[in-house]
Amino acid sequence: MLVKKYQDVPEEKIETEGAKGAWIRWLVSDKEKAPCFAMRQFRLEKGGYTPLHTHDWEHEMYVLEGKGVAISQDGEKPLSPGVFMYIAPGEKHQFKNLGEGELHFLCMIPLPGRCSSGPKEEAGKENCQKKSSSC
Repeated sequence: MLVKKYQDVPEEKIETEGAKGAWIRWLVSDKEKAPCFAMRQFRLEKGGYTPLHTHDWEHEMYVLEGKGVAISQDGEKPLSPGVFMYIAPGEKHQFKNLGEGELHFLCMIPLPGRCSSGPKEEAGKENCQKKSSSC
């Protein structure tokens, strides 16, 4: 069992084109031998945002702190503590901090090649699909 404080995990600046004031912590990933999913914590500075982008895999998200919006082809949805989201594979999305402080949220994604809707990578592909029913 892994039990840690999020502050013990290094924070990395998101340098992707179209991002501003965005940071990520990989709380759980394949480094911790997670078989299927990664849990990440995002922090958007005041006025910060992620790029408008899409993936071939799903996202499950939960807002911890702050106020902002999630943007998709369906428009803008308000974000505040306690709000959760499901973003389908292929759905274009972006997150913007509209609050006076920082926006913090958790985001869970399948690890590459581990689940049928995750990022494609051949190594370990059978791990999730055949060995674990928790995916």
